[in-house]
Amino acid sequence: MKVDAHLTPDWKLIPEHIKKLEEQGYDGVGTAEMNHDPFMPLLLAAEHSQNIEIATGIAVAFARSPMILANLGHDLNAYSGGRFTMGLGSQIRPHITKRFSMPWGAPAAQMRELIMAMRAIWANWYDGEPLRFEGKYYNHTLMTPAFTPEDKEHGAPKVTLAAVGPVMTEVAGEVADGLIIHPFSNEKYIREVTLPAVDRGLEKSGRTREDFQISYTPFIVSGKDEETFEKEKQTVKNRISFYGSTPAYKNVLGVHGWGEMQIELNKMSKQGQWAEMAELVTDDMLNTFGVMGEPDSIVTEIKSRFGDIVDRTSGGFTFVDTEKRLEMVQELRA
Repeated sequence: MKVDAHLTPDWKLIPEHIKKLEEQGYDGVGTAEMNHDPFMPLLLAAEHSQNIEIATGIAVAFARSPMILANLGHDLNAYSGGRFTMGLGSQIRPHITKRFSMPWGAPAAQMRELIMAMRAIWANWYDGEPLRFEGKYYNHTLMTPAFTPEDKEHGAPKVTLAAVGPVMTEVAGEVADGLIIHPFSNEKYIREVTLPAVDRGLEKSGRTREDFQISYTPFIVSGKDEETFEKEKQTVKNRISFYGSTPAYKNVLGVHGWGEMQIELNKMSKQGQWAEMAELVTDDMLNTFGVMGEPDSIVTEIKSRFGDIVDRTSGGFTFVDTEKRLEMVQELRA
C-alpha cells in the first residue's frame, strides 16, 4: 500500500516541506482545491523534489475546460519528469453554478466526456492523432503546431476520479486510471456498491483491476493521550455529520440502515445546528465510517479492513509525534 501526505498550504514552506516528506519515505503528496489553487503549489513541489509523486486530490473538473486541464496536466507531468497524477472531482451543482459560474450538466455523463476530451487532446499532442472530439458538452477540433507542447517525452499524466455514487464510480472504471474514494464511505458500501461499479466500468474499457488504482483514507479517531483522542473524535463526528447531511450521500448511510438520519441531518444543517448534528453521530457510526482505537492498533485495523481493496492511502497521523507517525507510515507501506 502506498502512503501519501498532504502538502502544506503555505507556499513559502513548500520547498522544505516536500524535501522532508520525500526523506521520510512518503510515496506521494497531494493538494486539494479549497482556499488555494491545487495546481500551482505542485510546481514548487516538483522543483524541490526528485522522486515523490505529486497529485491534485482533487481539482474541480467542471471549473475548467478539457483544454485547460490538458495543458495543466501536461506541464506538471513534463516538469516533474512523469510524476504528476491529475485527481479530478465534480463538486456539487451550487458550487459549479454559483461559485465558479460554470454550466452544470448530468455530472457523470459530463465527467466521462471531459476526461475523454482531455485524452483526445493528449492523443493529438503525443501520438499525432487528428483532434476531432465532438460531444454534447465539449468540442475540440482545432490544434496547430504552434499550440502543441514540445517537451513530450513523459507523455500524458495519469487521471484519477473522485466518486461516491455508483454511476460516477463506473465512469471512473471506464475512463480513468484510478478512483479516489471519498472519506465518507465505509467497508460495506465499498464492497457492495463501489467495487462492483468499478468492475462494470473496467469491463467497458477492456481492462482489469490490475490496470486501476484505488485510493481511500478512512476517518481515524485516535490519540497519543486522552485529550488528543477526544479532540480527534469530535473532529470526525463533525465531518461525518456534515457529509451525512448531503442528499447525494444518503445511500452511504443507507447500507447500514441509517438512511433516515440523512434527512434529519439535512434539516438541521439548514437551521445552522452544526454542533447538535455532530451529537447524533454514535460510537457505532464512528467505528463504521472510520477506524477508532489506540495508535498501535490503527495500521493493523486499516490493513485488516481495507488491505485487499486499497492501493494507496494518506498517512498524516497528526495525533501522534513524528517518530511514531513515520513508524506507522512504514508499517502501512510494508
